[in-house]
Amino acid sequence: MWSAQSSQEWNEGARLFNAGLWWEAHEAWEGRWLIAAGEERAFLQSLILLAAALHRRWGYGSLTHRNFDKAQKYLQALPAEYGGVDLLKLNQDVWAALHQEGQRPQLPLHSNP
Repeated sequence: MWSAQSSQEWNEGARLFNAGLWWEAHEAWEGRWLIAAGEERAFLQSLILLAAALHRRWGYGSLTHRNFDKAQKYLQALPAEYGGVDLLKLNQDVWAALHQEGQRPQLPLHSNP
């Protein structure tokens, strides 16, 4: 699933996400998402939507969870762990972070293949 280039793209997005730079993480993954298919596309779509939910909540003060809710459709189509990410834990951590300022869900970094 992960080539050296896609691992670099993943890591850039994950570093930004982990730092609370959610919009920038979304931007880092978008190029890969545009060419992805199947489960990889659903995985990236769910991450982009979760990042957008956090960005809208803490960047704009939005109390709606529309992007979080949209992400659920993609997460439900994936196994509990995908791409080295525990998606159940990530989903729970994002939900908690939407309600508690200062919490930052964390994503693992990939080593190059």
